[in-house]
Amino acid sequence: MGRPDGRQPDQLRPVTLTRQWSVHPEGSVLVEFGATRVLCTASVTEGVPRWRKGSGLGWVTAEYSMLPRATTTRSDRESIKGRVGGRTHEISRLIGRSLRACIDLKAFGENSVVLDCDVLQADGGTRTAAITGAYAALHDAVTWMAKQGLLAGKPGDAVHRSVAAVSVGIIKGEPRLDLCYEEDVTADVDMNIVCTGAGDFVEVQGTGESGVFDRAQLDTLLDLGVAGCRELAAIQQAALA
Repeated sequence: MGRPDGRQPDQLRPVTLTRQWSVHPEGSVLVEFGATRVLCTASVTEGVPRWRKGSGLGWVTAEYSMLPRATTTRSDRESIKGRVGGRTHEISRLIGRSLRACIDLKAFGENSVVLDCDVLQADGGTRTAAITGAYAALHDAVTWMAKQGLLAGKPGDAVHRSVAAVSVGIIKGEPRLDLCYEEDVTADVDMNIVCTGAGDFVEVQGTGESGVFDRAQLDTLLDLGVAGCRELAAIQQAALA
C-alpha cells in the first residue's frame, strides 16, 4: 500500500524555509511542508502585557489564521463571523506554548514578540508547519532585538533550544510520518508531536479517530515523530546558518 505522493512511511514531505520573505517584520519565514504553505512573521514590540509589567520577563504569543481559499473550498473569514473559531484559538495557543518552550523570558527583558502564522495553502499539517516556521522567524526577530540592544541577556540565552513539530498517524494499520490531507482525513490514529532539537517533548496531541490504539502503537508513533522532528531541526539550522 503506497502513500498518495509516493513517499516511504517514515519520510517527510519536501520541506523548505524561506527567510526574510516579508520586508516589514523583524522576522519572517515562508515554510513549506509539501503543498502546505504557511507565512510566519515575528513582530517585536517594547513592553509586555499589563499583567506582566514589572516582572522583568518578556512575552511571546501567537496568532494563527487560514486564508479563505487556502483549502479546496472557500471559508468565510473569521473577522466577518465576528468571533475566532475554537480550532483557530486552540492552534494559536499551541503555537504560543511551543515557542515559549525554546526561550528564556528573563533574557528578553520586558519586550514582546507576536508570531502571526497565516496559512496560504493547506494540505495537512498546517499547525506543525506553523510551529516549525515560527521558530525560525522568532530566531531572526531575536537576532534583530540583539542588534537594537533590546535584550536583557545574550541572544544565545534568549533562544536556547530549537523547536519543531510534525504529524504522525496510522492509516490502514501503517504508521506514517508527516500526513498530507488525504491521509489525515482517513487516519485511524492522528497525532501531532512537538519536540526540541535534542528530542525532548514539548507537547503531544494524539487521538484515536476511528478506533483505539495500544501502547506499542503509541511508542512507534512517538519514535517516528521524534525522528521527524530531528530532521526538521537540521533543516532549521541549515536555513538559519
